Amino acid sequence: MVEPFDSVVAAHGAAVLRVCRSRLRPADADDAWSETFIAAMRAYPELRVGSNVRAWLFAIAHHKTIDVLRRNGRTPEPVDHRSHDAPGSDSIPEPGDDLLRAALAALPPKQHDSVVLHHIAGLPYAEVGEIIGSSPAAARRSAADGIAALRAGYGRTNRERQST
Repeated sequence: MVEPFDSVVAAHGAAVLRVCRSRLRPADADDAWSETFIAAMRAYPELRVGSNVRAWLFAIAHHKTIDVLRRNGRTPEPVDHRSHDAPGSDSIPEPGDDLLRAALAALPPKQHDSVVLHHIAGLPYAEVGEIIGSSPAAARRSAADGIAALRAGYGRTNRERQST
């Protein structure tokens, strides 16, 4: 028997959102999450019995985040000319660690995706390799290189920030 789709969303929704947020700003991540589950809902009836639903959802999310990044690359960003430190400024800082998000974004695509899919989403390297189009060993190497780059760059920046 096929699992009801709302159970799929309940079981994997939070992990898919983490994958989207690792690559996008919060508002864009929410949009990518929604687009992921809309696409998944449409395709779910044709999914083969016994398929790895989690990996399938992460693959869809991966492609949806790329779509959002491409779309944003063609869209002008509005600029707020008010100073965020000015009295009466009603800006609210985004949650999360912006330095870590920036360090992740600075990684080469395969390292970024390998780190996110394995360390944040919890996928095994075999599935990460399928999603990013490489072997499990290459996915493992990309993740290791990405973690090393994060330790070198983000770790140093974070220590500097904490010491000031």
